[in-house]
Formats: sequence, structure tokens, C-alpha cells
Amino acid sequence: MKQPETPSMHHGSPFVELDRPTWARLAAEMAQPFDEEDVERLRGIGDALSLSEVRDVYLPLSRLLSIRVEAAAALRRATDEFLGGHTHRTPFVIGVAGSVAVGKSTTARVLREMLRRWPTTPRVELLTTDGFLYPNAVLTERGIMSRKGFPESYDLRALMRFMADVKSGVPEVRAPVYSHVTYDIVPGEEQVVHRPDVLIVEGLNVLAPPRVRADGTTGLSVSDFFDFSVYVDARTDWIRDWYISRFMDLRSGAFQDPRAYFHRYATLSDDEARTTASGIWDRINGPNLQQNVLPTRGRARLVLQKDARHQVHRVLLRKV
Repeated sequence: MKQPETPSMHHGSPFVELDRPTWARLAAEMAQPFDEEDVERLRGIGDALSLSEVRDVYLPLSRLLSIRVEAAAALRRATDEFLGGHTHRTPFVIGVAGSVAVGKSTTARVLREMLRRWPTTPRVELLTTDGFLYPNAVLTERGIMSRKGFPESYDLRALMRFMADVKSGVPEVRAPVYSHVTYDIVPGEEQVVHRPDVLIVEGLNVLAPPRVRADGTTGLSVSDFFDFSVYVDARTDWIRDWYISRFMDLRSGAFQDPRAYFHRYATLSDDEARTTASGIWDRINGPNLQQNVLPTRGRARLVLQKDARHQVHRVLLRKV
């Protein structure tokens, strides 16, 4: 049996690289918190989440995050003592980024459930940035409906206000809600975030750097509000295959709902569905990944690298 390797410390890289066995042994003394029912509930379409994946990958990651949360609390207490005052606790914010179909939503859901089971973080909430997409009517009016998911399709000002309020300790912060059935913002519906211990923010572009203004200055970016960040990574050709496979599954599932935006694809033949999914990837999701998402990978604190089986095989952790 192959022995776990020691962490690889490449001097030219800002990351410590750990193969899966090495990473998994960091949680060797921890009990498996999930059962098969939990895995079924949290697994995304086409994802390979399993009890072994939870044990080997997400259990040590949740412990690392709980250590970070505890360290942040200790730093806040030390700062209070130094200032001779008292500051209100604000949520520890974790960003989760990655391509469409790479499994970042599953990662975010699993982390939410695992962190809730640590004694220091019982209140964990999850927000997806889909809620900050402009409504379809606005995208259509601006002629960018075909660029949905690109940075310009988001109401970045509203998202930045939301993040600023969260990290300012506002008791209730509200965000729009997005429907993956209607493929649009749900009118009048909101998600209310009530100052949790941890807030997980999941989205394509959450690690994007700040934009440069016309005068050459830069403002804040969403990631400036993060205390930790995770990028879910895989080879682009694998992600493309996963996207097409997921589209095929949705054709006989969610697309069957007459209310679904993609209901028109429900009756496609296998060949037609593959051609349609390939076209959508090549026109929209692939270019967005290459131009906007993948370049942000190096900004993450931790990278989960997946193999062709959709399973994490290597973890890259930024050096402290």
C-alpha cells in the first residue's frame, strides 16, 4: 500500500501541496459526522460526493476552518483588550469559487453542514451570488443575456453593499433570491442573513480582483470581505464533459417542469441535447471560465483539485 506523502513545500509556489492520503490523515482521529442520507441530500447532479469523500476531504477542511474561526475570535478578544473597549462579533466569511459544473455548490453545502456540527460554529448560513444577477429583463435590455454569469451580469454594487453590511455586524442583511427553475430573480422574495457565526458565499466570480476605475484607482472587491476562500478546480475538458452530462440529466429531470426556463430542451434527442449543451458551454461557460473564473484560482486560500472521476485528489493550501 502506498504510504501518504509528506506535504510538498515548493519554494516557487505560495501553496503547500498535499495529496489526498496526506490530507485525509489530518482528520484520522475525528468521527465521521455524516451518513448516506446526508450525502444523498447534499450531493449535486453529476457530483461524486461519497462518505469517503466527506471523511477524506471535507472533514479535515472543516476542522481547519474551525481552527481559523477560533483564531479570529481570539484575535478579536486581544484587539478589544488592546483598545480597552468592546467590538461586536461579525460573521467569519468563507468564499467558495469555481466553474459551472465543477461541484462548488456541493462543496459549499457540505461545508455548511459540517461547520454546523462544530461547537464553536452552530449558526452557519449559505448565500449564492446568483441572487445578485440582474433580472432577465435587465440583461435582455442591456443585450447581455448571452453573457449571464459573466461579471457584468451581476449587480456588483448591491453585492458589495450586502458584504459590507455583513462584515459591519448589521443584525439583518437581505439578499435577492434566484430560481434555477425560472432562471430568474424571484420577485419579492429575499434571503435574510441574521448575523451567523459563519457565512459561506458561493459563486463563479467571488474571487475576482477589484476593478480599476477610470482614474486608475481601485476600490474593494467581494473577496476583501472574506476570512478564508476555497477554489474548486479541475481540468477544463473534464468540466466540459461534466457540464454536458449534467445537462443530459436535467433534460429528464428539472427541464420537465413546464415552468422551467429550459423546458424547451426536455424533448431533445440524445444527440440534439449533447449538441445543445456543447454549444452553450463553448459560447458561454467555457469562455467565462477561461477569461474570468480560472484567473482567480491563485487568489484562493485553499484549492481543491479534482480528478477525472469528479473526486478531490490534491489539496493546495496557501502558506501562512
